[in-house]
Amino acid sequence: MAQTILITGASSGIGKVTAKLFQERGWNVIATMRSPEKETELTALDNVLVTRLDVTDEASIAAAVAAGLDRFGRIDALLNNAGYGAYGPLEAFPMDKIRRQFETNVIGLIATTKAVLPHMRGNGTGTIVNISSIGGQMTFPLGALYHGTKFAVEGISESMHFELAAAGIRTKIVEPGMIATDFGGRSFDFTNDESMTEYQPVVQALFGAWGQNVQASEPIVVGEVIWSAVTDGTDTLRYRAGADAEELLSNRKALDDATFIGGLKAQLGLGAA
Repeated sequence: MAQTILITGASSGIGKVTAKLFQERGWNVIATMRSPEKETELTALDNVLVTRLDVTDEASIAAAVAAGLDRFGRIDALLNNAGYGAYGPLEAFPMDKIRRQFETNVIGLIATTKAVLPHMRGNGTGTIVNISSIGGQMTFPLGALYHGTKFAVEGISESMHFELAAAGIRTKIVEPGMIATDFGGRSFDFTNDESMTEYQPVVQALFGAWGQNVQASEPIVVGEVIWSAVTDGTDTLRYRAGADAEELLSNRKALDDATFIGGLKAQLGLGAA
């Protein structure tokens, strides 16, 4: 019997590529997104159920899980991929945008996980893969909200790793580096207030750095790492995705705060630590 994976945020980028990868390799796929009526590519594939799931809407989560179980009979893996990045000076963000960032990237991930856990616990097996980021282990300026959510995902996942193992369920974290997706487009929420002049040099420095030729990995690189995390049969907790993730996270682990942060500030032209 084919195994089944439920993927959030499957309309583009990492989620869509991973849905196609698992389908090609014989899995059933519950590909979820906020606007399934707009999807055409995944709906044409065998053994793929495209259905609505908005991680900020608990009723839609329950409905998607129920629809997946009705179609395929079981859920063997969950990929918590839906999310976006809110960047900008913390002081410039209205509270509703702050709440939306955490509701999507953290509370939505928890709610979706809770929705599948009773089923997996009943089966005595399953794998939860949470998409974090290099930004779950290190930070860039103006990313207090985004990094706050990804640091939270890391902590939630590491703690779940203990308790879910008792139920036969594996917990995995995937940490992509820069990926060639629409993260900088519709998955990016930048907020600024130019009257807050003190922050503007940091804004300019960050956009200058992002404007340089960054060697971003293709989404399939992350898809392959997700495939390994789901299928390798190990209890490995963290998986890095992309050469830049390997380099940056190794440096972050090896260097003390002053050295690593000082180096980043120097790169961005913000002076030494």
